[in-house]
Amino acid sequence: MEQTHAISALVIHRLARVGEGPSRVQPRPAPNAIDTPAVGLMERLCRHFAERPGKGYGCFEQDEHNFPMINLVRRYTRDGSLDFPAFSAEALAHLQQRVDEDGVEEAGFLVIARATIFGADCLYFALLQETIGSVIDDGLAIHDNPHLDFSGLQVAGRIDLSAWQAGAERYIAFLKGRGDVAGWFKRFLGCTDVVIALKETKKLVETLTHFADTQQLEAPARDELLERAHLVLEEMHESGAPLDLASVAEQVFPDAPQKLVERLQDEAVDPATGFVPDKRALRPLIRFKAAAQDWKLEFERAGLRSGTVQYDPANNTLVLTDVPEGLRKVLMEG
Repeated sequence: MEQTHAISALVIHRLARVGEGPSRVQPRPAPNAIDTPAVGLMERLCRHFAERPGKGYGCFEQDEHNFPMINLVRRYTRDGSLDFPAFSAEALAHLQQRVDEDGVEEAGFLVIARATIFGADCLYFALLQETIGSVIDDGLAIHDNPHLDFSGLQVAGRIDLSAWQAGAERYIAFLKGRGDVAGWFKRFLGCTDVVIALKETKKLVETLTHFADTQQLEAPARDELLERAHLVLEEMHESGAPLDLASVAEQVFPDAPQKLVERLQDEAVDPATGFVPDKRALRPLIRFKAAAQDWKLEFERAGLRSGTVQYDPANNTLVLTDVPEGLRKVLMEG
């Protein structure tokens, strides 16, 4: 995996639950060393977080009394009144309070890290479980090997500090997970959902178009891919069905859906899910629209295949056929 991040701070605390009583915490007194194992852990966390479908996005709640994370982050990153160890300790205490108040049964190792991701200054929070694997020693004997279960990651979030400080509309991402996992962890992060369907649909259309352009498809196959995408997303709009990236990929690129899923889930793209596609943003999938000094033109992709629209790249000209009778008369009279 190409390293696209640099870790500036990382600490692991433990949240434990025994029986039906309140949770217990085991705080680490100092941050973990940023050594090779820590870098490997962060790479796996970033990769699994990026690959997980079903993320929610939002910004900080303004009610700082009930949602104190914004205050903690401000004191750590802006005011300087909290250093990283103090910030992580207060975040751990806040997590424990949220878990106990919400009656959550989750427990595990709380990873808090600050890292630069694709040039953005980010805070990561993840609650990781421990699982048992197997190792074989030099004598070929089998031994249990406890390790962190990244494949089962359900509770994680990221605060993009760069976007927050720049005044972006949304800068928090979190896994929706199973059941009400998203609910209590979203409250821990102090996040209120922000999904702007029109903007997200435009970003999705741009991603699909770029994907089609990079697959080395013949022009007809490329157009058919984009037309399928338009049909699938338009049906979601009409039915009110929320966006499901895996379902879209299966229908749009059935020969290799995982390739499209990986592109749609790319962390650099940072897609939202769960919103209903906005029909207004779907037109570029099936329609060309352009203007020059003396004309404006709009036509369907299908016109290129049928021959009613012909483009000559050598002369950079367009030829239109089947001119409507009304326009023909105006042109003849002119």
